[in-house]
Amino acid sequence: MATYIAKGALVTNPSANNIGSAQFVYCVATSTAQTVIVKDVDTNTLGEIYLALAGDSVCVEKAPSDTITLSAGKVSAVGSPRS
Repeated sequence: MATYIAKGALVTNPSANNIGSAQFVYCVATSTAQTVIVKDVDTNTLGEIYLALAGDSVCVEKAPSDTITLSAGKVSAVGSPRS
């Protein structure tokens, strides 16, 4: 189990949100078959991560200006104990 430091408010169902310019974002699906979409400032898709089940989670590293979309989920800015 990983350890994270909370660095911001919880965001529900983010859409093209930079999550407070966070570098690391913890994402949890609240419904089945969700995709975390990461886009750059020019709205180019940088990557997608599939979360198959409600409760599936992933920690995404991104640039501060990159955005996260997760249509049925909750996300939060996080840091590691070393940051």
